Amino acid sequence: MITMTLPTRTLTRGIGMVCVLAMSLTACTGEDGENSAAGDTDSALQEGGSLTVWAWEPTLEQAVEDFEAAHPEVDVELVNAGTNTDQYTALQNAIQAGSGVPDVAQIEYYALGQFAVGESIADLSSLGAGDLDGTFSPGPWNSVQLDGGIYGLPMDSGPMAMFYNKDVFDTHDVEVPSTWDEYVAAARALHEADPEIYIANDTGDAGLTTSLIWQAGGRPYTVDGTDVTIDFTDEGSTTFAQTWQELLDDDLLAPIGSWSDEWYQGLGDGTIATLTLGAWMPANFASGVPDGAGSWRVAPLPQWEEGQNASAENGGSSLAIPEASGYKELAYAFVEYVTAGEGADTRVDNGAFPATTAHLESEEFLSTEFDYFGGQQANKIFAESAENVVEGWSYLPYQVYANSIFNDTAGQAYVSDTTLTEGLAAWQEASVSYGNEQGFTVNQ
Repeated sequence: MITMTLPTRTLTRGIGMVCVLAMSLTACTGEDGENSAAGDTDSALQEGGSLTVWAWEPTLEQAVEDFEAAHPEVDVELVNAGTNTDQYTALQNAIQAGSGVPDVAQIEYYALGQFAVGESIADLSSLGAGDLDGTFSPGPWNSVQLDGGIYGLPMDSGPMAMFYNKDVFDTHDVEVPSTWDEYVAAARALHEADPEIYIANDTGDAGLTTSLIWQAGGRPYTVDGTDVTIDFTDEGSTTFAQTWQELLDDDLLAPIGSWSDEWYQGLGDGTIATLTLGAWMPANFASGVPDGAGSWRVAPLPQWEEGQNASAENGGSSLAIPEASGYKELAYAFVEYVTAGEGADTRVDNGAFPATTAHLESEEFLSTEFDYFGGQQANKIFAESAENVVEGWSYLPYQVYANSIFNDTAGQAYVSDTTLTEGLAAWQEASVSYGNEQGFTVNQ
C-alpha cells in the first residue's frame, strides 16, 4: 500500500529548511516484537508482515511496488509524513507518545545523529549492516556511523559540484572559475558587465556554509558521545568566512532565497549564474527551470587552493529503523533492498543520485548524457566529487536545532554590518549554550 502526498518542487531536494527538534538524551523505545532481535532476515521475509515507512523521496514508490511483488507475504505502507523537519517533528512526537512510530524512517545525514544519541533509532550493526562496508561511497557511509554504531543505510548522496550558466559566462567572456579566488573575481566581472547578474544567490544557508567549511578542511564540530566541541575559529572555517565576506562586502550575491519563485526565475533568465550544490540538483533544473535547458553545464567544485581536488557532501538521506519497531529484521531487509539491492537500481533508474560505489563506477551511469546540460556526461563529475569528499567531518548530535538558529546568528552577516566571522562566533555561542542545556558537555 502506498500513501504518498508529494509536495511540488521539493521532491528531490537534498537539503531544506529546518525547525527546532529538541531531543532527549534518554532512550525512547517501544515494545519489541520477536523479529527485532538479531537473526535471519530471510526468515523474516518468509514469515512476512506489515511495515510502515515514512519517507518523502519519490523514487521509493516504484521500489516498494517491486519489493512487495518479490515478497508477497510483506505489505509496505509508504507514507509521506512531511518533508525533512516536518517529518522529524512528527517522528519525535510519535516516539514521545509511544505510539504510531513507523518501522522505517527517512532521515537526512545532518539529522541522523540527533536521533541516534537519543537512542530512538536502532544500531543496525547487529542486523548485518557492517557487512556492507565498501558498498557505499565514503561520505554517506561515514555519515551513518556514530560512536561505532551504524544508524541507517545511505539512500542517496550529494557530492558537490558547480552548476553554471555557460551562455552567461560566454556572453561576457568570463572564465569559468576553478578556485574560490577565481570565483570571487568572476563574480565581480559578471556584475560589472551587467549589474543584474549575480554569480550566485545567498541569504544565509546553514547547509551551504557547513558544506563549504567541510570542503575547506574545517572541523568545527567534534563529537565523542555526549562530549562535544564547537570551534568556528579553525583554519577551514576562517578560510571560508574570509572569502565569502568578500562576496558580501561587494554585494555580489543576489539577496534571493533558494527555492523561491524569484530563485527559479533567476536561474531561468541568467541573472543567477552559478549554484554550488549536491548532485541531486539536475532533476530540479529539468522540472523547475525549463527555460535554462541547454544553457547550463556542470563543473567541479572550485578549490580553496589551486591544484587541490577536494569536495564535500551537501544533502542526502539515510533510511533508519526506529527502536520502537517490532519488526526490525523485516524492516532491515526492506532497507537493504532499496539502498543496496535491486531497489537501488530501480531508484537510480528513476533519477536518484546513488550512494553505492557500484553505481558510481558503472560505465552506463558515468556515460549518461544529460540533454539539459547540452549532452554533457555530468555523472563523471559527480562521481569524481564523491571520491574526493574530505574525510573526518562530523555534525552536531543536535544539528537540526543548530541549523534552525543560523539566520538569527551567522545569518546576520547577510543583512547587517555584522561580519561573517562575528556571525559564526554568535552561532557557536548559541549552539554551545543549547547543547549544555540539553545535557551535553559542550566545549569551545
